[in-house]
Amino acid sequence: MNSKYFSTAAIGIFTLVIFCGKLRAQVVQPGTQTNGSQSNNVSSAVPFLLITPDARAGSMGEAGVAIQPDANSMSINPAKLAFLEKPYGFSASYSPWLKSLVPDINLAYISGFYKLNDQSTLGGSLRYFSLGQIQLTDAGQQDLGIYSPNEFAIDATYAKRFGNEFSLGTTARFIYSNLTSGQFSAGQETKAGKAFALDVSAFYKKPTILFGKDAILSAGLNISNIGTKMSYVDGGRDYFLPTNLKIGGASTFIIDDYNQFTFALDFNKLMVPTQPIRDSNGNIISGRDPDRSALSGMFGSFSDAPGGFSEEMKEISIAAGAEYWYNQQFALRAGYFYETPEKGDRRYFTLGAGLKYNVFNIDFAYLIANPQKSPLANTLRFSLLFNFGNNK
Repeated sequence: MNSKYFSTAAIGIFTLVIFCGKLRAQVVQPGTQTNGSQSNNVSSAVPFLLITPDARAGSMGEAGVAIQPDANSMSINPAKLAFLEKPYGFSASYSPWLKSLVPDINLAYISGFYKLNDQSTLGGSLRYFSLGQIQLTDAGQQDLGIYSPNEFAIDATYAKRFGNEFSLGTTARFIYSNLTSGQFSAGQETKAGKAFALDVSAFYKKPTILFGKDAILSAGLNISNIGTKMSYVDGGRDYFLPTNLKIGGASTFIIDDYNQFTFALDFNKLMVPTQPIRDSNGNIISGRDPDRSALSGMFGSFSDAPGGFSEEMKEISIAAGAEYWYNQQFALRAGYFYETPEKGDRRYFTLGAGLKYNVFNIDFAYLIANPQKSPLANTLRFSLLFNFGNNK
């Protein structure tokens, strides 16, 4: 992104800006965060961790915490890895991100898994987010040069199955956010943000009969990014990680040997403190002080909205999707994602397709939205999956 794009594009990215002598981690210009939502009173560091890299879930309206597992499951519910049938495999996903606004932001994701035995699976992944080229300026608007900020997260996962219906998973994550080039803010040298986090996940599935057809009912839960705060200046402000609760269910109907349908519904809640309402002197008049520990902020996020319970409910986003497989070789998918306008305003339809041949899968997702209303309009996502060996 050259200086022309930086000064005119309607996008705020989570990057370094030196403004009025203070370091700011969230740019609002006029308000788009890197995960595509508009600015609101629930914000965090590294929002790129909230982006769904998997094209399959991306084409189902971002719903996927409870759909049947594949090699990309680690990106949305690590516990599902325990139910994979192949002994090992890997996946790679790529998306040009916010391309309707800027040309050079992208998200890349690779992951792999290895089954230790019938019950236990190990997994690993790398999520890399490039923010293109950014022109940095100081408080006096002096040119500080061109910089290429980037962020990444490295994951290690262990998933274990208990019986034939239930599994648990945990993920350890290292997060690195290199948004500065050692520039100075208020006389202090900035630094790359670093943090550690954990995911805790669960998955349940049960074969049954519904409407006279074989079916699989499933449910999933993933609490992601439970971890330390992140700072870009020694002794400066600490930012919460985007701790997120994702819970959902899915129903898969096996019509016959050739036709299979899946319907999925997910609910998401960002477990980050809601910013309070303050008077002209900065005193809190409604809500709670967000300056608290990471755990206190996480658990308090269910009851700290200034507008009470009604505002808390608005912080829940909804993802719904459907998938059709023909002969376990060709898939068609569609979905819808809804986020309250006051809490991010991401609202869009998605479409996608998948092709399976031998050990190889390819998935494609396309996001449908009005370019004047959504910076995510026309977003594309691609995933390649490889599964090897005989079924466990």
